[in-house]
Amino acid sequence: MKKQLGTAAIAALVVAGAALPAHAVTYGTPTITLSSSYLSGAVGGVGDQTVAVTIGQSGADVSALTVSASASGKSSVAGAGDVTVTGSGAVRRLAVTARGRGYTDLTVKVTGLGGKTATKTLSYAASAAVGDPADARYFSGASDSSAAVDVGGGYTVVADDENNVLRLYDRARSAAPVRTWDFSSQLGVTKEVDIEGATRIGDTVYWTGSLGNNKDGEYKAPRNTVFTTTVSGSGPGTQLAYGRSYKQLRDDLVAWDKGNGNRYGFAAGTAAGEAPKQIDGFNVEGLEFAPGSTTTAYLGFRAPLAPAVPGGKALLVPVTNFDKVLSSGSKAVFGPGIELDLGGLSVRDIRKNAADQYLILAGSWAADDNSDPYALYQWDGIAGHAPVKRADLPTTDPGGWEAIVDVPDLTVPGARVQLITDSGSADLYGDGVEAKDLTHPEWKKTRAAWFTLN
Repeated sequence: MKKQLGTAAIAALVVAGAALPAHAVTYGTPTITLSSSYLSGAVGGVGDQTVAVTIGQSGADVSALTVSASASGKSSVAGAGDVTVTGSGAVRRLAVTARGRGYTDLTVKVTGLGGKTATKTLSYAASAAVGDPADARYFSGASDSSAAVDVGGGYTVVADDENNVLRLYDRARSAAPVRTWDFSSQLGVTKEVDIEGATRIGDTVYWTGSLGNNKDGEYKAPRNTVFTTTVSGSGPGTQLAYGRSYKQLRDDLVAWDKGNGNRYGFAAGTAAGEAPKQIDGFNVEGLEFAPGSTTTAYLGFRAPLAPAVPGGKALLVPVTNFDKVLSSGSKAVFGPGIELDLGGLSVRDIRKNAADQYLILAGSWAADDNSDPYALYQWDGIAGHAPVKRADLPTTDPGGWEAIVDVPDLTVPGARVQLITDSGSADLYGDGVEAKDLTHPEWKKTRAAWFTLN
């Protein structure tokens, strides 16, 4: 006969079961991912670039996880205490405040529940402090910026003379490009066009190569290229589409100059063995349309000076059918050369606004000119009218002034203009390596700075 449990015994069993320990929660090893393993900043930089840190841990609410820097390979550049992390979700933002110029590896650690951790290494490079850091921004991804076009909404497309990539940047932020375009295949080239000048008419952007020899005095066909792109959208939504190209403008210029008694020495300046950046060389760096015109464009020359002697004048050559050169491949037609007194300097960029107020960025014709004088001149775009100096530009910081993004209303007191440097030859981080030769594109950068015109 089976023994039956009494009511009291059953109740005792229930109480005992309730007292048993619950199953322990198991936490996985945290995960951590950096949006980039490389980051650049500047001593005293304002709004330097940041890195996104994505974290997680199975079994844990992500808000319970913490992110910090646990170690630095060189605290004199940036220590663990110079790292700031913001946010509370799965994606945090990490910023670094630079202490000194150079490199360091920062260990970034996520600490999860159960005492579990995971780390990643962020390789950080800091450039030296510059003048007026509040007005400086750094565009990363390339260092040899050479031309820029405003596309509205606070954004600009920037060209580089070491490759054919066009990059879209937020003008107000130190950041990597929002998007990029490379039209090398459409242009039929595998080497750099050496883009040096650009301008925009409506939705068409015109780009020009330097048209000159390379630094060794060799003719390279891709440099003898002008081309167009079509813009759609604006701001971060900007898109570019390839248009057309023309690859005989250098030849047309030489033939025109020969027909005018070799006044500017273009044939000699383009001869084999002739480096482009000489006082009597041949190198185009500016492009802008004439006042009120959509057909005549000015080519601004870095070299030669006119005459090609110290103190010579800067040279512009009008192409009176520039629109047709690109739209239908017509042979270029030229107007008389325009010679401007820029104090012995030459054209590094030229840009106008809708009111036909021009700014000319003037600099040396020389190749090693990052410390040579630079200045901004105002002009009305009319041959025979003298430009007026508006500002001398600082030359103590790395990089040569190379591009004007756009031109403000020059009649307004305190008008501000944004300029961009070519920093390709600069030793940004104190290790003797030129920026163009840096291993990681995140460490390559160009500086954009705002200046107030007196």
